[in-house]
Amino acid sequence: MEFPILAVFRFAVPAMCVGNVCVVKHASNVPRSALEIEKVFLEAGFPKHIFKTLLIDSKVAMQIIAEDQVNGVSLTGSITAGLEIGGLVGGIIKPLVLELGGSDPFIVLEDADIKRAAQVATESRFINTGQSCIAAKRFIVVEDVVVDFIEEFKLNIQKLKIGDPMDEETDIGPMAKKEFVHILEKVLKDARKKGAEPQIYGKKSGKGFFFNPTIIPTASTDMKACNLEVFGPIAPVITAKDEDEAVIIANSTEFGLGAEIWSGDLDRAERVAKRIQSGFVAINGMVKSDPRLPFGGVKKSGIGRELSHYGLKEFVNIKTVVVNK
Repeated sequence: MEFPILAVFRFAVPAMCVGNVCVVKHASNVPRSALEIEKVFLEAGFPKHIFKTLLIDSKVAMQIIAEDQVNGVSLTGSITAGLEIGGLVGGIIKPLVLELGGSDPFIVLEDADIKRAAQVATESRFINTGQSCIAAKRFIVVEDVVVDFIEEFKLNIQKLKIGDPMDEETDIGPMAKKEFVHILEKVLKDARKKGAEPQIYGKKSGKGFFFNPTIIPTASTDMKACNLEVFGPIAPVITAKDEDEAVIIANSTEFGLGAEIWSGDLDRAERVAKRIQSGFVAINGMVKSDPRLPFGGVKKSGIGRELSHYGLKEFVNIKTVVVNK
């Protein structure tokens, strides 16, 4: 589970602000985080029934969702979980918010500040060891500047420190689960099979589920690295002949959570932003979750919104009362 504390507060606080109580079934690999969140609310003075953590499996969670006492559901998780819960909730007609991850495009146009774009690309891709739904995951660069971008990108990747996640100077820690390492290895195997030569950086770490930062400089849209949500430190770079092709590639996946556009012409960048199929677009910057802004995706990245006044309204009943004298 990425950011197991933030993900819960992002949903729970707005929902509780408008008068709801919350029951949370957290990811199975972060039970202590789940209990700690409940402890925070209790220590803040909330009554015991306002926020409750349940240490249960997915089967029991589905049974609870179906109960009449549950009036709405919010999920941060995989497409598979979203389809299952969405099917259940749709059948019993309850409010639903789904945040299901993404494969965010990072578009670099020929008039971009390449050095700055490469710096932010490194931060955006490798944040939390690449385990973030809003991390940049596909780097789509127009051919006029792709060589320069890759060179700058490599220089920044080489500076990343791999090691102990408890060390504040560490940039790349271990993966959240052992199976994630195997999944990433399959992604690279697929890329090699389709003609790419992944470039791996950093010394191999010792014990732990580590996966070194990797760039695929000649990626193509048929590779798993470019059409799955790759949850780890792999950065595929796709060359586009021009702006129009970059937009087509950006929209070519089933995801639509966030996107980043880099250009020295803000009017042009805003025009491109309107053509991108996503819930969030950052121009010359990183996609970030901000309490002031609505957060959520389109297509299979989810439905509904968290945060801002839009998020506040997801779990309220908007009632119209007309009085005639």
